[in-house]
Amino acid sequence: MLKTILAIIISVTFFGAIFFIIVRNLLKRKLDQLVKDEKRKKSNNFK
Repeated sequence: MLKTILAIIISVTFFGAIFFIIVRNLLKRKLDQLVKDEKRKKSNNFK
């Protein structure tokens, strides 16, 4: 019984960490793209 509970907890933790890393990287990539686009817009407005 204890082994089953520990296996569930470890697997949920493992998959949660992987999911967190994937989502964090996707959001970081999107945010970097938005910042780059915003800088491009501002530089074009000053010309």
